[in-house]
Amino acid sequence: MAKPKKIIVTGGLGYIGSHTVVELQQRGYEVVIADNLSNSSASVADRIGRITGETPVLEVLDLSDRTACLRFFNIHADAGAVIHFAAAKAVNESVHKPLHYYRNNIDALLYVLEGMEAVGCRKLVFSSSCTVYGQPERLPVTEDTPRLEAMSPYGNTKRICEDILSDTVKASQEWKFLALRYFNPIGAHESALIGELPNGVPANLMPYITQSVAGLRPALQVFGHDYPTPDGTPVRDYIHVSDLAEAHVAAMEYLGKPGFSGMDFFNVGTGRGYSVLEVIQSFERATGKKVNYEIKERRQGDITQIWADTSKASRLLGWKACRDLDQMTSSAWKWQENLARAK
Repeated sequence: MAKPKKIIVTGGLGYIGSHTVVELQQRGYEVVIADNLSNSSASVADRIGRITGETPVLEVLDLSDRTACLRFFNIHADAGAVIHFAAAKAVNESVHKPLHYYRNNIDALLYVLEGMEAVGCRKLVFSSSCTVYGQPERLPVTEDTPRLEAMSPYGNTKRICEDILSDTVKASQEWKFLALRYFNPIGAHESALIGELPNGVPANLMPYITQSVAGLRPALQVFGHDYPTPDGTPVRDYIHVSDLAEAHVAAMEYLGKPGFSGMDFFNVGTGRGYSVLEVIQSFERATGKKVNYEIKERRQGDITQIWADTSKASRLLGWKACRDLDQMTSSAWKWQENLARAK
């Protein structure tokens, strides 16, 4: 199976994107990153270069600007595939800024597809989310679990984008799409050179824990203690970001298999759910650091619990998550410590 030499990674300086770029480069791919730096920094490209020995090509542009997006694809018309991460991603923020989420996330995908069509690039791995399942009636969720009404505008943009891809394939079987419905990525690269570093106040659990312990934030707020879960806090399927990055490479290579056309979906998680308090306990156990936290009321848009059945990804992609929760939490802290030393 011939591998495409050049891969476009949109949002490639972001948390998941940067780890995927590392995996691609380490496997011999040429990578071009498209990123608008809205939730990332150009310095991440240099950090990637320190890990892999090669700094990826970076094009700074907003993919929701149609003219800029089409120009970008004309410049990189020889790309063999696209991995599309670029999107606004905070569930709670999307509740308060729905128009921004719909405009940004949907327009960017539409223009990326137009750009790909213009240059004849027909393979795309889409960054989807378990939020498309809403609060499922049965666990674990499989890829056949019905998509329920989204509980946030963010989740709804992922549903809409999946539908756009499905309709595009129905119109032309030349397209090859995979949508990875992944769960809750945490942790950082083993080098501690890249990790999760959101602009402003973190919307996700793990960076808030590390920044709180580092003294950069006040006590962690745990939203909800009366959920119908073993300890009353929400349960999620947390996955190490490096495991998730490896899944994206496996998915991209699966697109090149003879006979594959159309669209498919894969859950990407560990297959086990952990509560917020279990994550805190893991962090304390793995790092020896105490987490100060406060119990608050439930947060709008959050679901009670969810975890994945990942047997399909294991069977077809040959991929399986291999890092445990303590590895996730300890690597996140090492990343935070490295950031402190760099200042």
